Amino acid sequence: MQTNPQLELATNFVRYTGQHIFLTGKAGTGKTTFLHHLREHPIKRTVVVAPTGVAAINARGVTIHSFFQLPFGPLTGFDRTNTEQMRFNREKINIIRSLDLLVIDEISMVRADLLDAIDAVLRRFRAHHNKPFGGVQLLMIGDLQQLSPVVKEDERELLRDHYETPYFFSSKALRETSFVSIELTQVFRQQDNRFISILNRVRENRLDVPTLELLNQRHIPNFQPDDEEGYITLCTHNAQAKRINDAKLQALPGEAHSFQAQIEGVFPEYSYPTEFELTVKEGAQVMFVKNDTSLEKLFYNGKTGKITRIENDAIFVICPNEENEIAVTRMSWENVKYSLNADTNEITEETEGVFTQYPLRTAWAITIHKSQGLTFERAIIDAHSSFAHGQVYVALSRCKTLEGMVLSSPINARSVINDHTVRGFTEQIEQNQPDETQLSSARIAYQQELLAELFRFTPLHNRIGYIAKIIGDNKGSIPAPTQNLFAQMLALHGEISDVAGKFQAQINRLLPQQPDVEQNDALQTRIGKASGYFSEKIETIVLNILPKADLDIDNRTVKKQLIDAVKRLEEDARIKYESLKSCLNGFCLTDLLQAKATASIEKAKPKETVKKETAASVVLDNENISHPELFVRLRLWRKAQATELGLPAYGVFSQKTLYELVHYLPTDKKSLLKINGIGEKKIVRFGQEIIEIIGEYCEEKGLKQIELM
Repeated sequence: MQTNPQLELATNFVRYTGQHIFLTGKAGTGKTTFLHHLREHPIKRTVVVAPTGVAAINARGVTIHSFFQLPFGPLTGFDRTNTEQMRFNREKINIIRSLDLLVIDEISMVRADLLDAIDAVLRRFRAHHNKPFGGVQLLMIGDLQQLSPVVKEDERELLRDHYETPYFFSSKALRETSFVSIELTQVFRQQDNRFISILNRVRENRLDVPTLELLNQRHIPNFQPDDEEGYITLCTHNAQAKRINDAKLQALPGEAHSFQAQIEGVFPEYSYPTEFELTVKEGAQVMFVKNDTSLEKLFYNGKTGKITRIENDAIFVICPNEENEIAVTRMSWENVKYSLNADTNEITEETEGVFTQYPLRTAWAITIHKSQGLTFERAIIDAHSSFAHGQVYVALSRCKTLEGMVLSSPINARSVINDHTVRGFTEQIEQNQPDETQLSSARIAYQQELLAELFRFTPLHNRIGYIAKIIGDNKGSIPAPTQNLFAQMLALHGEISDVAGKFQAQINRLLPQQPDVEQNDALQTRIGKASGYFSEKIETIVLNILPKADLDIDNRTVKKQLIDAVKRLEEDARIKYESLKSCLNGFCLTDLLQAKATASIEKAKPKETVKKETAASVVLDNENISHPELFVRLRLWRKAQATELGLPAYGVFSQKTLYELVHYLPTDKKSLLKINGIGEKKIVRFGQEIIEIIGEYCEEKGLKQIELM
């Protein structure tokens, strides 16, 4: 990657901070190159998305709508709590839960409501649901002076009721954040300072008379280039481009050759990177639509030439000012999806489909929209019918030189459509460029934020407190051992929170000596020791205790509520535990992020199999049960009776009754009647069998019943 200070700054903001970033810049300043370099050398767990299928293929990512499973049309009423809209499979949820960085390419085309819908999905599935975008770092790449969001007339009024503008920067979620804007200013496409100056004035809507006069010197009425020169016409509408290409192709003598693309797997039509059916003749002017991946690098996306012959499986193309033909064969584009590597838990790209076609298209003309990102040696600009913000700038900036550009009609100030809202936003960006000092501050702030979060135990304490409240509100439905277990856990975890508060005071004393956590040796030593202490406490007080909680209660509503709360507690405790373990040798940003991400991945549960309960399994999970072996016998008998009679388990007797039976060991009807939940009807229906089971157990163990008052 051709580096410059701004690109290095952007890379370091991604690598070392959690700051959201808007990376912008004029056409040809290296935004796409930066994205490809980031993909090839990943810094964090990353997903790349784009607003359209073609943009996603070019970025080697996926579309926003497919990844986040969003409906098309206005999303002002999108509800992240609506489970019908959020039916994600486990792998997609795990990718979202473990994501560090979301790259959105062509952000200028992303509407505010779409960005807010992304925020809603991320908050729904991530632990930091109170943070914008669920705590995921955003890298937004694009140029607001080029392509703008598509807003249909019937959608405009609806959006106006919710947003100041349709542009991404009006997103409600984004406005809750602070983001840095980095503008790339070094132009690689053009080298002529005079031409660059003209483009800047068009871009910024500062066209004055001298600039217009200089620009319009390239207006050549009725210009008819020699076919050998390879000019391509850039026009505003698809129909216009198709009309020119069809007429030119039909005028050529000789036989037309048609080649259909080959598609393997899943490759949606809206993502086709070029024509499904390519029709060409010898002598046709064509444009390459893909870069040459061979070592020779004979062509690039946007290079034009002429077909000299078509033989066997090759189309031969000669380009202007070149002596040798290029033998063009079919090339492939991949439609990727993101998945988790089963062994490493890394986010990986998996090829879902392949589109194979000759990387060519007829190219006497192309729309300005489809020319986005391309570079032309020679072009005819037909922009008199421009209708959208930034169209004229995009067209002019495709050209490498002023001399290689011809205007089919003069440019006037009215042709340059510029959104004043965008201009105000970009001026603010230009005046507030971050520097190394801001980077250093953001880096230290990010470290300290993660450190504070690492030793903050209030969220876990609140989780346990919530479970205690469920139990307190439903004491009659929940076994006493389970009540005691969580009461004990809450008390012990309260002690952890107290110790953590004292340790935070130590952190506050040591940080001023060296704010960079990774460089603060004294603090690093304390972090290592504290991580060992707290990880051991989380393991013994929470993770080792939770499996012992008997959640098989009779009240289905309370049971579900309790199981869900315990699951969330276990997930949070696991993430906390693994995060602390990663810091046993001190704080390391990359190690901590990796540990948190991996721990956030929910492991698939094995398929349920019929498992015979044994006394040993219950002893492991129920230390407070008086007679676990009898507990199992009675629970299995209860389950069999309930199944046979078509009753819920508590229809035989309740969980609370089960605990009393194994504690008091009633072996006759008189004592059985003293057990809560056992009445005359239950005695008649089930009493004899219960007595026999308990009596047999007592005889085996030499036990006597406990006298009930």
